[in-house]
Amino acid sequence: MRILSGVQPSGELHLGNYFGAIRQHLELQHEGDALYFIADYHALTTVQDRERLSRLTREVAASYLALGLDPAKATFFRQSDVPEVHELTWMLESVTGMGLLERAHSYKDKVARGLRATVGLFAYPALMASDILIYGSNLVPVGKDQVQHIEIAQDMAQSFNAAFSCEVLLRPEYRLSPTPKVPGTDGQKMSKSYGNTIPIFASGKKLKKAINAIVTDSRDPKLEALDPDSCNAFAIFSLFADEAEQKELAQAYREDRTFLGYGVTKKRIKELMDEHFGPARERFAELLKPKSELDDVLEAGGKRARALAQETMSRAREAVGMTQRPVQP
Repeated sequence: MRILSGVQPSGELHLGNYFGAIRQHLELQHEGDALYFIADYHALTTVQDRERLSRLTREVAASYLALGLDPAKATFFRQSDVPEVHELTWMLESVTGMGLLERAHSYKDKVARGLRATVGLFAYPALMASDILIYGSNLVPVGKDQVQHIEIAQDMAQSFNAAFSCEVLLRPEYRLSPTPKVPGTDGQKMSKSYGNTIPIFASGKKLKKAINAIVTDSRDPKLEALDPDSCNAFAIFSLFADEAEQKELAQAYREDRTFLGYGVTKKRIKELMDEHFGPARERFAELLKPKSELDDVLEAGGKRARALAQETMSRAREAVGMTQRPVQP
């Protein structure tokens, strides 16, 4: 089984990235042939600053390695190290009806949130389909909001195979994250676009400030019961706490009139994050230093990913009638 997923270097990685994707990626590297890429081509729709894109790409790479990605088990690379994805994207676009992309809700949502309506943003699902199909991926772990993109990739693979009477492209399937939605500090889905994130590797005052920004209601626990089921702070706390601690705090919310309120929950979130991510923070800082193994890992991953992509493109060119011929003297 070949597993593939990618992450955009468009900002600091946060708890939504970790529980919604990264944690599942780390688990799946033990279940099959996993390929994970840093989607720097995709990031160009929102990050158009040379230095920032370069820095964020390295930070994403360092984050994955610090959190437990094993380069001996998973192929880890930059999307831009495999330019063949653009050749396959054009082939897919050439047999894809406009309506398929016009129905993509991600484009509409991003434009509604103020992103400029560029061609790249509109054609994003086609490049994503190419990312998936060029490596012969069987399984794509995603959040619920990305399911439509996998369905678009399925349709594009079918259209290409039908148009050229071939079976070059495999149909991928998706697997939903066990934590499909991580609430942000405002209760919406945690997202860089909403400015409601808690960074994975924040520490000290920065982490405390992010956690203290979690929106809570104005109920006084001395006068009335608090509701753990509707509390943003409790939902984020539950991502880290074991079942016994969750039950204990939920009971305090509902029954303990001496409970000191949401500040207790926020303090515990910080403690749990320090416990969970502390060692990885140190590893992250080491990987960002010059001459760490980071660049070697990405270079080796890029070579292997490109070799796989070239195998697919050789078959795709044959299917469409673009077989390479030796140059005549």
